[in-house]
Amino acid sequence: MPQSIKKSAEERMEKAIQALKRDLATLRAGRATPALLDRIQVEYYGAPTPVNQLANINTPDTRTLLIQPWDKSSLADIERAIMKSDLGLTPANDGTAIRLVIPALTEERRLELVKTTKKFGEEAKVAIRNIRRDANDDIKKLEKTDISEDESRRHQEDIQKTTDKFIAEVDKVLAAKEKEIMEV
Repeated sequence: MPQSIKKSAEERMEKAIQALKRDLATLRAGRATPALLDRIQVEYYGAPTPVNQLANINTPDTRTLLIQPWDKSSLADIERAIMKSDLGLTPANDGTAIRLVIPALTEERRLELVKTTKKFGEEAKVAIRNIRRDANDDIKKLEKTDISEDESRRHQEDIQKTTDKFIAEVDKVLAAKEKEIMEV
């Protein structure tokens, strides 16, 4: 029983790392990637819809995103959603597609992105610590009926080791993203 609790906690912690990587992919680091638009929701027929479900997104070069909507009537809605977003990009609408030119990052903008990166990292660490707490609570419940106090303490130590491993993984992912952002 404690093994299944530890395995479940480890799987949930792995999902927290994956969510962090997804969030970090939406931050622009000076080059165009379709993942930049993952968080943008377009009001389409009254329902918020992700841009990638309304259009084909390409990167014709390293600094440009080309958004070609499948429904031409949604072009203005997509443009409006990009303008409202926190990307800080101005879309160029040519009537059939939208071009987003990604400017080179300034030092100030790089530092802002590093702060945002650290915020995402802290959220991931909090999620991992919450998973640890839940697993420890489950182990303590088992202590009352199925396992001894020593076994409980041993399982909690194992969970702490797993937590430390995943916190270190968060730090590693953050360091890689910060290095990518600070590259000139």
